[in-house]
Amino acid sequence: MLPHQHTTIPHVLAPDQERAPITLTPDDTARRAAELMAEKRIGAVLIMAGDRVAGIFTERDLATRVVAPGRDPDATKLAQVMTRDPDTIAPDDTVRGALNLMAGKRYRHLPVVDHGRLVAIISIRDLRRSVIEQLETDILMLAEALLKM
Repeated sequence: MLPHQHTTIPHVLAPDQERAPITLTPDDTARRAAELMAEKRIGAVLIMAGDRVAGIFTERDLATRVVAPGRDPDATKLAQVMTRDPDTIAPDDTVRGALNLMAGKRYRHLPVVDHGRLVAIISIRDLRRSVIEQLETDILMLAEALLKM
């Protein structure tokens, strides 16, 4: 199967690789988000309003919406600085579709939502790894086929 035909789950985030998305609420502070991102070594947190993805807060948001304008991270609520209603992808969307969306809109993280339920978050790094793994497999298969000729 060509990498661009792979779906985000299971090809990018296999069930054994899935990790629970890190989430906060709109009332949490930018400081809390920054601390959590540093602790978990991640570049984004999802902001949930109940069971719904209300926003995403990324390293870029921290830099451009909190630090650069001189906001107090302890007093700044995520509701003030998050990207509201982020684009999402479904588990059966293709890697190509996810890459095109991320490249076209300059995203590095996308929530994966299945019928309104948050499933995961994928990063450009996750997609890159998936494509490289598939290309390596394809090269080995081609080499084996050539040796049999």
